[in-house]
Amino acid sequence: MNELPSIQTSHLFPILHQKLIVLLRGLSTGDWQLETVCADWSVKDIAAHLLDTSLRTIATYRDGYSSPDTPRIQSYQDLVNYLNQLNNDWVRATRRLSPAVLIDWLAQAGREADALIMALPPNEPALFSVAWAGQAVSPNWFHVAREYTERWHHQQQIRLAVGQTADLETDELYQPLLDTFMRALPHAYRDTPAPAGTLLQFTVANLAGGNWFLLRRHNHWTLLPSGQRTWNGGSPHEPSAVVHIDRSYAWQLMTRNLAPELAALHVRIEGDQALGRQFLQMRSVMM
Repeated sequence: MNELPSIQTSHLFPILHQKLIVLLRGLSTGDWQLETVCADWSVKDIAAHLLDTSLRTIATYRDGYSSPDTPRIQSYQDLVNYLNQLNNDWVRATRRLSPAVLIDWLAQAGREADALIMALPPNEPALFSVAWAGQAVSPNWFHVAREYTERWHHQQQIRLAVGQTADLETDELYQPLLDTFMRALPHAYRDTPAPAGTLLQFTVANLAGGNWFLLRRHNHWTLLPSGQRTWNGGSPHEPSAVVHIDRSYAWQLMTRNLAPELAALHVRIEGDQALGRQFLQMRSVMM
């Protein structure tokens, strides 16, 4: 069977956390107020959001606590609306805190939250599914990988604002992020028709493990294991479209930090243009 392997990210959390704290401690007073690609949020706002993520993780997994104000979620849009309100409420409230307070809290809460995430049994059902991949139930390893992408891309938003992006773009830290994001491809293409056997290739140049293949099987799309272009040893397929993705901008494309028309400037499509352009509608975050 061509089952997709799990993505191992737990060991990367302490690395990300250490890089974040070093980064924040090195910011100047002016850096904290810089605008970011995250609409209406400054560098300080994103740092506050990362603190909120850690505190909510501790409340959930250490204390088993759920806020009594949580509304009934009946749809994907309900969930998006709730999370947006939750995040914005926190950011507005923490604008009264100093950067030093945020760093101190993050240094402690981030370590504790990461330890809780890293301890989750990888194959057991997660408390929270990865909705942007179309899943109603997800294994913990996928939830953990999704949490890794959250920490990575928010830290990178800060780094982009202050011109220090290289630290997170190593193959060790970047490839697992993109591999996790690419798990959204079948969901992104779910309403895109094509003949059975149609193969699409997505390539990020100069990245170890930077090729992904999406295969049309009967009435659905299937993401193939890394490096495979066939299903269960069948005849190899030639891609109907090859989507070349700019390495430096790949994370922004998949988190929708760039509008599709701007994202198109950082993507080159060979072959079927319509099939390739559907990639620009993919999202690997809740929005």
